[in-house]
Amino acid sequence: MIALSNRDTLADAAVEAARGAGELALAFFRPGAATSAGISHKPGGSPVTEADFAVDRFLKQRLESLLPEAGWLSEETEDTPARLSKSLVFVVDPIDGTRGFVAGRKAWSIAVALVEDGRPLFGIVHAPALGETYVAVKGAGARLNDRIIEVSKLRAIDASSRVAAPVFLAKQLHALGLHFDLQPKISSLALRIAAVASGALDAGFASENAHDWDIAAADLILQEAGGRLTGLDGRAIVYNRQDTRHGLLTAAPAQIHAEVNAVARNINRLAKQ
Repeated sequence: MIALSNRDTLADAAVEAARGAGELALAFFRPGAATSAGISHKPGGSPVTEADFAVDRFLKQRLESLLPEAGWLSEETEDTPARLSKSLVFVVDPIDGTRGFVAGRKAWSIAVALVEDGRPLFGIVHAPALGETYVAVKGAGARLNDRIIEVSKLRAIDASSRVAAPVFLAKQLHALGLHFDLQPKISSLALRIAAVASGALDAGFASENAHDWDIAAADLILQEAGGRLTGLDGRAIVYNRQDTRHGLLTAAPAQIHAEVNAVARNINRLAKQ
């Protein structure tokens, strides 16, 4: 058990837990080939593997031992109302980008955040197959493999800007006059947002129905690197609500976020007409 006041030590221990979970997941991962893990499907058709469940169990045991008073919210654990009465909650995606993991693509991650009163205190996005670990502690900056990262210095989105978005959404953005260089799909939403934090992308979009576990860790990483992740209202996202789903999201450096978000709002407005 580690006291919450010792935030850096707590975050370091959580990073080690995420790396341990990564080793567990890698045992099922086959680069360029189908996973060795057993696969089932959730209602709606999205895949889930035995690796997802194994990582979930591993992280729950390790993280709860670090901070027993914290609640638990994970994609692969049945949700209960108990977390809603907790000011501290671990928010976890055991494998973010399961479709990519299943197909042997390397851009999947393990996402871990500790949330206090609706906002992250620390966030970890660990991509074992890529050898990348993004970490942020509130007020202490963001790092990729222990190197300080910052968002792009871009002052406006233009045709050369590197942007990640679902193809259907990219087409709508182009139709509204926002032109950019659409980047290849990143299976993990957490990694997509983290890539904006590192400056590898200039902006990113996520369609509706991302959940807390997809974005909480990356949200803080982006914030600490000088960017913003918000819904269409432009406000900081609040986590650990009863409904964990979110609407259309925009991720961008702080200096261009308002521009990016304004175009996204136009898409939403047109869709409702």
